[in-house]
Amino acid sequence: MTASHSPFPAAGPHTGRENIHPSTLYERRINGVLLYSPVVKVTQGTLVFVSGLLSRDADGNVIGEGDMRAQIRQVTRNLEWALASAGATLKDVVRTCTFTTDIDEFFKHPDLRDELFGAALPTSTTIGVTRLSNPKFLVEVEAIAMLA
Repeated sequence: MTASHSPFPAAGPHTGRENIHPSTLYERRINGVLLYSPVVKVTQGTLVFVSGLLSRDADGNVIGEGDMRAQIRQVTRNLEWALASAGATLKDVVRTCTFTTDIDEFFKHPDLRDELFGAALPTSTTIGVTRLSNPKFLVEVEAIAMLA
């Protein structure tokens, strides 16, 4: 068994993290975009846990009602702000868990994930659910980040 190993990034403040893709595991791609790393090895650092985030603004208003792409963007903004409060960025994320009420529509937007995470590629699970805490929400994301 061989695996591709890619420390992320090759240079910079992030250390103690290695993305691994064992050759025995399928590479999930949509429109040529690799969606996640099946294994992220963390050897040092501090872990940051972010609970499920929804498409709300700071006042609690739903952003992008009925628009998956807009909700993914808002959830990501919220994730960026949550991570920043702990001194982390999207590049520090090693794991996401996404819940969506329309998994087919969610997977029409792999370009957003590529744009947001780039080479960092956290491990990831996406789960289709019948409803989130409010029927106006289409997507919710939890995350774990690693600070070196």
